[in-house]
Amino acid sequence: MQYRRMPIEIEAPEWIGYEHIECNLSESSFADQRLSDLGISVDDLVLFYGHHRGTPGLRACIAAEAMLQADDILITAGAASALFIVATSLLQKGDHLVVQKPNYGTNIETPLAIGANISFLQLQFDDAFRLDVNELEQRITPQTKLVSLTYPHNPTGVSIDETTLHQLIAVIEKHNVFLLLDETYREMTFTTKLPVAASLSDKVISVSSMSKAYGLAGIRIGWIACKNKALMEIFLAAKEQIFITNSVLDEAVAYQYLQKKDVLFTPVKEKILENFRIMKTFMQQQDVLEWVEPDGGCVCFPRVRKEIDMDMQVFHDLLLTTHKTYLGRGHWFDEDPRFVRIGYGWETPEKLSKGLRNIVAVVEALQK
Repeated sequence: MQYRRMPIEIEAPEWIGYEHIECNLSESSFADQRLSDLGISVDDLVLFYGHHRGTPGLRACIAAEAMLQADDILITAGAASALFIVATSLLQKGDHLVVQKPNYGTNIETPLAIGANISFLQLQFDDAFRLDVNELEQRITPQTKLVSLTYPHNPTGVSIDETTLHQLIAVIEKHNVFLLLDETYREMTFTTKLPVAASLSDKVISVSSMSKAYGLAGIRIGWIACKNKALMEIFLAAKEQIFITNSVLDEAVAYQYLQKKDVLFTPVKEKILENFRIMKTFMQQQDVLEWVEPDGGCVCFPRVRKEIDMDMQVFHDLLLTTHKTYLGRGHWFDEDPRFVRIGYGWETPEKLSKGLRNIVAVVEALQK
């Protein structure tokens, strides 16, 4: 496999240096949580190898909410390793897959490193980033092994309704291919929460994690959900050959959090909604950016209006150096540089508001 570093990782805020950033609007998750604030204790934990599939209690907890069985869940080191396991288990050089675009880089880079052939299902801003199921079906060929989608979507925040989800699964089953659905933002929807797609068909592989919605990226806990027993054995074999088992410390934190999820996640949802209202009000009151209003998650993907003539690299540099404000870049997703990903779930309402004002200030300064 030919690996290459992705721009979204090369230019991640930790590489820029958090000391240089005051208003961090580049993050795609809720704010990082402190263990001491969660009422979680691991003092009596035995540091053994752990269960290869993941702690039974943790898998049962995830499965119950997903309307699945514990054996349908495989715990992974974050969603990133889950995506890697799925791609390397299902694809070989020359295989074909259909990938939604824009998308998180791993969903594209790993298949490319394998040598797979990709057809992109390009979501269009002018069509409200809407999924066209008929267009997706047209991309499927006899060589197609996998269709890869994300909902709620990163970086746009748009979603689909349950009717569309069932239509999508019908297409997948008709053509006998697998659907990989990244559901990392499922808990953060502003509309009716979709069912876990893997509960609807054994041709669906759902992936999620504790990182984005819960602000627990540091524990590196994600999972694969799938009812296909043979496929889950292959995924388990892949996991065992890559990292054998997860950290039992990480799994203990995740399990205790989910046991108290109703209490711990309520303030998270309240803050996300508060920040979303700030984001929405800002978009209504300015004339620099245009957007497709998100349906969930904590990111959106507006673009600088076409009539504004501006060097986007100069814009980003000036925004960071003069206002210590950092945004996601359009090229992180191989899109027009006039797009920016704004994460509105990580900062405080005050810093979010300040960062948004800074965007307008820099654009106006560059127009003089």
